[in-house]
Amino acid sequence: MSPRLKKKKDLEKRVKTLEESLETEKKNSELYLRQLKYAKADLQNLQKQTEKRIDDTISRANGRLLLQLLPILDELNMAIEASKNGSSIVDGVEMVSDKLRKVMEAEGVTSIEAVGKAFDPRYHEAVLEIETKEQPAGTVVDEFRSGYMYRDRVLRASMVKVAKNPSSDENEEEVKDE
Repeated sequence: MSPRLKKKKDLEKRVKTLEESLETEKKNSELYLRQLKYAKADLQNLQKQTEKRIDDTISRANGRLLLQLLPILDELNMAIEASKNGSSIVDGVEMVSDKLRKVMEAEGVTSIEAVGKAFDPRYHEAVLEIETKEQPAGTVVDEFRSGYMYRDRVLRASMVKVAKNPSSDENEEEVKDE
């Protein structure tokens, strides 16, 4: 056999091996692509199921809370009716307020203590500063609107009046004049 013929057979054999290898890799890539498509579809289905479960859970929790608020609405309506008949509305409103506070506390809502505490911008919103020598500077003197926490998160900051020492302004003006 001539060296050329041998080389040609070796090359043909090599080409055949490469073609077989290519065909095998094609089948493997088609298999992987199909598996990837199935996995992607499974993931999308799981995401949809998870979103639906979350929505259902939120809906049930909201329904439970609203169910607890319905008696309070009924009591408000009774207080309004009683006031039309000449009774004092104050007692009814206080009763409703107490009941609402209990429902909120049961759900994890608590009021923020403000008066007498040091001003903290995380929990308090200062709407007024008042000069006083009776309280240290930065102390909450009065609360205009209550603030509330839901577990460890601030729902609404307290609107407060904060104490300021009269001497602190005079010192600031002296620094500005210099």
